[in-house]
Order: sequence, then C-alpha cells, then structure tokens
Amino acid sequence: MEHVLTIEDWAAIGLTLRLASVVTLLLLLIGTPLAWWLARTQSWLKGPMAALVALPLVLPPTVLGFYLLLAMGPHGPLGMVMQSLGLGLLPFTFSGLVVASVFYSLPFVVQPLHNAFESVGEMPLEAAATLRAGPIDRFFSVVVPQARSGFITAAVLGFAHTVGEFGVVLMIGGNIPDKTRVVSVQIYDHVETLNYAHAHGLSATMVAFSFAVLLLLFFMRRSLQRAAT
Repeated sequence: MEHVLTIEDWAAIGLTLRLASVVTLLLLLIGTPLAWWLARTQSWLKGPMAALVALPLVLPPTVLGFYLLLAMGPHGPLGMVMQSLGLGLLPFTFSGLVVASVFYSLPFVVQPLHNAFESVGEMPLEAAATLRAGPIDRFFSVVVPQARSGFITAAVLGFAHTVGEFGVVLMIGGNIPDKTRVVSVQIYDHVETLNYAHAHGLSATMVAFSFAVLLLLFFMRRSLQRAAT
C-alpha cells in the first residue's frame, strides 16, 4: 500500500504552513503586550482577562468556531464593520482562518510569555531604572533577554497548535481547495472518502512534524538553560 502524498496534500501542507506562520507572528505581536500587562497589573480586570484568554483551552473548538462564525457573519459585529469598510466578509477566506486561529491559539502564546515575564522579577527592572532606563528600554534590554525561553516556547507552541487545528478552521473556513483546506481538513476528506492510504500518509507526516517540533523545543530550552547557568 503506497502512502505517497498527492498534489492536493502538498497544497494543504503549504497553506497550513503559511497560515501557521502568519498566525504565529500576529500572536507574538498581540500576546506580548497582553502577557506583560497580565504579569504586571494589579487591576481587578486581571482575573477576568486571564480567564478570557484561557477560554479556548476548555471550550470545544466547534463552540468557539460557531460564535466566531456568527461574529464574522453579515449580521455579526465584526462582519458589519468589515462590510462598512468595504472589505467583505471573513468566513470561508484565508483571512478568516487567520482571525479564528489567533483567537484559538492565543493561550498557547500568552501563558508561556506570562510565566516568563513573571520569572524576571522586580530587581533587574529596578536596577535598570536606577540607570535611568525608560520603560520601553527596560523591556527590550532587560525583560526580553531574560524571557528568551518563553518567547521560543510561545512561538513553537503557537505555530504547532495552529498546524493541528481542525474544528475551528472547518467551521470558519469550510473546505475550499487552495483557500481554506488545511492539512487537518484534508485528512478528514481522505477518511470520508475511505482513502485510508493517503490519510495514513498525510497523518504520518504530521506525526513526524509534531514530534520534530516538540523535540526541537526540548533541545532549545535545554540549550538556553545551560547558557543561563
């Protein structure tokens, strides 16, 4: 039995990697200030905001996808804003997949960053402040170097989690070749058509990819820990 990947499989892999790359970049841009605020604030909003960020961890993906679909639809708040700007609707588009994936993978980026920022402590920041370093200078010269492992963990987990999405992307993107058909949906298609050989080939590829990502994360974190000591 052959397990050769088809042209459609490679197209799905390419789309998935493009989606994961874009989403990871956006997650780091959004998650970094959010995680920093959660690590530093004493506001009463910290608890509700932390719970909101972690919500995708406990919600079924189809539930999150359903409400995102309503929000992005023609009568939803996000959909109405998009239409008023003349940008069109997000469901069943690559941009829609990006927005949904950012929501779904957010805790996998924010939580490692949050833990890394909290581990920095106050003393290095106070020492930098005595040298007249401003808040932005202190963040980039003190916090970022000490939180490198957190950034690496966040980027790897955000990327890997986006690659493995199914329920949310199926609800928001559907199954449009070369536009929204990612790897998980392609595997589902193979199984639905009883094409187990190709499903096995693509699934085995993703198992190998996932293992390689986790192994890379392990060695990178160990390397940083050795460098720190």
